[in-house]
Amino acid sequence: MKIFRQFISRWFPALPVTAVLVGAMFQGSSCANTTEAPTGGPKDTIPPVLFDVHPRPGAVKVPVHGAKISFTFDEYVKVKDPKSIFLSPPQEKAPKFKMKGKSLVVWFEDDLMPGSTYTLDLTNALTDNNEGNPFPGYTYVFSTGETIDSMMVSGMVQDCSTLLPVQGATVMLYKDHSDSAVFLSRPYAAVKTDEWGFFSIRNIQDTLYRMYAVKDESSNNIYDPDTDLIGFVDSLVRPTVVVNDTLPELLKYDMKDTVRVMARKTPYEISLFREKPSKQFIKNKKRIDDRSAYITFNAPGAKINSIGIKGLPSDRLITQFNIARDSLEIWVNNPGVMPDTLHLEVNYDKTDSLGIPVPTDEKVPLYIEGAPKRSSYSKSSRRNLSHEDTICVVKLTATPETFEHDGFILEFKYPPINGDFSAVTFRSVNPRQQEQKGSFTTERDSTNLRRYILKPKGEFQTGYDYFMKVPAHTFRDIGGFWNDSTEVKVAVPTDEKLSSIRLNLTGVKEKYIIDLLDESRKNTLMSFVLDSDRTLVFPYLKSGKYCIRITEDRNRNGLVDTGSLLDGRMPEKVKFYKIGDSFLITVKERMEIEQNVDIGEMFEN
Repeated sequence: MKIFRQFISRWFPALPVTAVLVGAMFQGSSCANTTEAPTGGPKDTIPPVLFDVHPRPGAVKVPVHGAKISFTFDEYVKVKDPKSIFLSPPQEKAPKFKMKGKSLVVWFEDDLMPGSTYTLDLTNALTDNNEGNPFPGYTYVFSTGETIDSMMVSGMVQDCSTLLPVQGATVMLYKDHSDSAVFLSRPYAAVKTDEWGFFSIRNIQDTLYRMYAVKDESSNNIYDPDTDLIGFVDSLVRPTVVVNDTLPELLKYDMKDTVRVMARKTPYEISLFREKPSKQFIKNKKRIDDRSAYITFNAPGAKINSIGIKGLPSDRLITQFNIARDSLEIWVNNPGVMPDTLHLEVNYDKTDSLGIPVPTDEKVPLYIEGAPKRSSYSKSSRRNLSHEDTICVVKLTATPETFEHDGFILEFKYPPINGDFSAVTFRSVNPRQQEQKGSFTTERDSTNLRRYILKPKGEFQTGYDYFMKVPAHTFRDIGGFWNDSTEVKVAVPTDEKLSSIRLNLTGVKEKYIIDLLDESRKNTLMSFVLDSDRTLVFPYLKSGKYCIRITEDRNRNGLVDTGSLLDGRMPEKVKFYKIGDSFLITVKERMEIEQNVDIGEMFEN
């Protein structure tokens, strides 16, 4: 039996959808009990082999009630992921299963539909019992009618922001073309994506479908906008390929076999995104300390008509929305002792039962949760105050690799109400310790009224030290406190091993957001916004791999906007710049990479 499995592993790296059913050929064979302790030799790295299926693949007239399918393997197996035992069309209740010797027996609590073709997929569901070698997968096809449907579609699902493949997304086909179908009913056919985000929905009818992909958190095969990611094809889909078990798109591969898995055709590419909620109401609230709090709204774009705190003059309230306008920070500009409860009174456009925004008065109590009162001057409370409780807390930062681009960042814990930026000084010291004063520009961050960007003028030189200093008693915050002195020293990196990437961008017709990301595509290292042809430089890069993401900001709001299913709007288009066939840019030591990028041409495709 071991020799047989080695033969299978060598000559059948991708098992056909009909599998290698060899039960009839080896009825008299017997294998060693795989549950016994090993007796030595090389470690078993060969996956389980499907030995027999009953009823046979392609069975017709399968009873709608009480149907059971038995899968027998050449060794003992176990179910690693029950959710990967996936029936299409899906039912309200997931398939049931049990192990019986070397067989997996699957049955269904709900009756099957008459006259329907079904597929039962085992991809990612099983491993062998001892070594955990994964079973490559198998799709069993049967019908409760007299025929088997014969068409198929394939494609891939990716994240809209990173363009990385999404494993375990549910791709759904609906004969019902109405917008509400994916919210209210289960699909006509469905399948889960593999590690490469690939899917193939096989043995379906030749008709028109709506195609969706959902990251189905509740595993109910219905789209829930509160918890699920969604993606869709913006036109009707009609299958054009006839099922053939030798098609690469229908074979089951070792996911490490990059050449084969990447060779599968993906005519449909679906980008998953999270929809913005549309129903507006105050969702959450929190009192951070005695003078600050926030409230969050369920949907972006909140419209506040009036806001105030009972018992305080309206001009004592400082508020700021985030960019999406779904979170509001609140500060009280009053150095006196604050009560334990602030009674916030808000009039805002709240969604009523008919889905219409209506001006609504709402009272929001903001309770203090044990935070020390910074402005209490009694002897007992003063003993509990830290130094930070009695000053205007300010943080000044700069990073050697990015300060030429980002400048110095000055951020306050609480909004400053008095200050003199002319008292802030910038100077440079050359290698001979000669000092020179410099000038800088000051810009308040449009998204954060407590954050300022101080950008020195002129060019920076290697070997120089640069100092930004905020003297004591320069700024006073809402608590009536003044800042301590703070100074930051920074210098241009001198490591000769560092590298750079220069992009000469042309064909810029829209507004674009250009991000340098790390290899994982999860962390943004540097970002630019541009709306005209320009040369960008990403300096001082350590050896490694990087990605360059380009987002088309069509509504010019500086955000990467998500899509809308009911409006039929895709998320804003994202592209990753490729060198050769790879999205990853390999940067070695002492490299100066320069690339000409025609953005207009990139986004035409």
